[in-house]
Amino acid sequence: MFNTTVKNLLEEALEERSDLFLIDFTISNDQSINIIIDGDNGVRVEDCMFISRAIEHNIDREEHDFSLEVASNGATAPLVLPRQFVKNIGRTLDVRTKTESIEAALINASNEGIELSWKAREQKPVGKGKVTVQKNAKIAYNDIVEAKVMIKF
Repeated sequence: MFNTTVKNLLEEALEERSDLFLIDFTISNDQSINIIIDGDNGVRVEDCMFISRAIEHNIDREEHDFSLEVASNGATAPLVLPRQFVKNIGRTLDVRTKTESIEAALINASNEGIELSWKAREQKPVGKGKVTVQKNAKIAYNDIVEAKVMIKF
């Protein structure tokens, strides 16, 4: 009953704020609620407070003893949803598949997968030495083991 109430309140809050979306949601046996959100324009402290208040202000503390933590996904957390890839188009990603690891610019993201672009040094077709070539790859989401945004200073 408690879990259903919390889930419904969370869904209502996310419907009201369509720029925010859920990454992870758990309720432990001791009624510790952990919510991780992301947003199309990032996540501010006010966004976490909005979700927290939408839940906390609608559950009777006299009836239920619970703790609530609402947090953003974090800059170094792996991307898991297609919506996260879309918001990061133009940024450099470190993408690991079952067969390779690629650090490249994310140039497109769809419902099926992503498209990356990067430069690589390869052996010249004729003669000695290397030449810089432009590479592109399309990778389906189910082939991605892990993808993270590379933070550059």
